[in-house]
Amino acid sequence: MNINRRNFIRTTVAGAAGIGTASLFAQNEIPDMVIVKNGSPAEMVRRAVENIGGIERFVKKGQKVLIKPNIGWDRVPEQAANTNPEAVAEMVKLCTNAGADWVRVLDRTCNQARRCYRRSGIEEAAKGAGAEVRHIVDSRFKDVDIPGGEMIQSWPFYKDALDADVLINMPIVKHHSISRVTLGFKNMMGILGGDRGAIHRNFMTKIVDINMAVKPTLTLIDAYRVLLRNGPSGGNLADVVTKKECIAATDRVAADAYAITLLDVDPNQMEYLKIAQDRGLGTMDLSKIKVKTINMT
Repeated sequence: MNINRRNFIRTTVAGAAGIGTASLFAQNEIPDMVIVKNGSPAEMVRRAVENIGGIERFVKKGQKVLIKPNIGWDRVPEQAANTNPEAVAEMVKLCTNAGADWVRVLDRTCNQARRCYRRSGIEEAAKGAGAEVRHIVDSRFKDVDIPGGEMIQSWPFYKDALDADVLINMPIVKHHSISRVTLGFKNMMGILGGDRGAIHRNFMTKIVDINMAVKPTLTLIDAYRVLLRNGPSGGNLADVVTKKECIAATDRVAADAYAITLLDVDPNQMEYLKIAQDRGLGTMDLSKIKVKTINMT
């Protein structure tokens, strides 16, 4: 059953997400989520970060930063299978300007890595902005215990993610043929080693298990273009719609809950969000957090 996005937002946030009613938090309070609409990918990232407290809230001078976009597929940006390269480059610039010791960009791809990095546009854009763009090396995975995991108690994670002081999760909004959607929680699979296919069995529980081992400092979801069907790899431009949105959040559950509505899916139908909420990883109820919407038109 699909839902009307406006009804979901009205029910959960009573207008704080920008549907024409008064904000639910004081003017000088920093929001937990910022939704920016109708700008370029880079402009929306910049505005989102500025309004959620500025990059200095998340990145301090001398810190090590890992930016984790989706680079999984041998697709061009117009096909909306990977995170928008302009958005990634802007985040790199912000972190570099904040004085980060290093900024790395990487993903464990599904298609051939060199083609994915190049065709997505992310390698060139991120390098041009000052990032170290790294390919996955199998020897750099390290087993990590997950004491609170229900079905997974340990899993190999990529060392760069474990070494980073700051982890910025940058998924794109898209359909997935197995899990139905792929957003922030699923994007963390790109820092996993081992047999990732096993996570798709009992996915709703296992995806929360692996997310208990690592916590993004900031989740920034690219919804400039959205892949509505035939994900996660897509390929047909008829399956892509231009939404021109960007979501920045410190609550990763809330970020996915809102972003799911861009696919006309009811967040309450996504069991992993309920499990994550029950485990204290965040809230699906946008009325419980401070949300700010900026329309750039």
